Amino acid sequence: MSKKQYAFYPGCSSQKGASAANYTTSIGMMCDKLDIQLNEIPDWNCCGASIGYAEGGELPRLVLSARNLALAEQNLGGQDVVSGCPACWLATRESVERLHESQSLLAEANEALKEAGLVLKNETKARHMVEVLVEDIGFEGLKKPVVKPLGDLKFAGYVGCQTNRPFGIAGESFENPVYLDKMVEAVGAEAVKYDQKVTCCGGALAFSEPDKSQKQIRDIVESAYDHGADMIVTPCQLCQANVEIYQSEINKKQGTKFNMPVVYYSQLLTVAYGGSAKDAGLDGQLIRADKLEQIASK
Repeated sequence: MSKKQYAFYPGCSSQKGASAANYTTSIGMMCDKLDIQLNEIPDWNCCGASIGYAEGGELPRLVLSARNLALAEQNLGGQDVVSGCPACWLATRESVERLHESQSLLAEANEALKEAGLVLKNETKARHMVEVLVEDIGFEGLKKPVVKPLGDLKFAGYVGCQTNRPFGIAGESFENPVYLDKMVEAVGAEAVKYDQKVTCCGGALAFSEPDKSQKQIRDIVESAYDHGADMIVTPCQLCQANVEIYQSEINKKQGTKFNMPVVYYSQLLTVAYGGSAKDAGLDGQLIRADKLEQIASK
């Protein structure tokens, strides 16, 4: 069977050696088992999601993603641009849509891109990795490579706010999306009832207003414990980092004893498809997902 081909935009946090490099590791193994080939966009640049709204203006922010789109068109023509990062996905998709809406803005973007020897036709779709899994592979397709069903593993599916808004997955509820639950249930785990699915982790406030951010995180983690989850599963690097890292800080300040693993959906799928703990990037967790590692070792 020929593999499905996509232009892959890793994003800064998921590149080799970065904070979410283990996410990309697990995506690679997962995609191999699903006959998906991710072709990295050559010489890609930051999408500007973290700083793009800091008084830089609309055009410079859009051109950052437009350059990646132009590189994809030039080198990987016809392939959808796929990212695992919700912030990168939103920034790229916004650029596609804004430049479709305004021919004058597209002309200005191309004037800037001309300095780099590029031109953007804007014929490429921007998609999140979970869109590819749900819409192109399907839940039944996700079941086929399973060799190690995840058994009695219980998880809280934490979508977060960016992967859910403003676009979301086609046909999904914004208040109670179920695609993440269904993806992981397809490989044998059990989704618990969870009332924090789309709560913001407070990522934008982590440094400026840490008490507010940590209140959000405490609610997310406590709900997972209260509903009997073994771990929290997310499609977002920022959510994963915030909810995992700040549990120890909350413990120090508030006397809690949180130790809830926070993993990516791709790590669960990789283990279910026969990958080792290393294949799944589980060695990159601060809070080890012991139950998942035990399944991987069988």
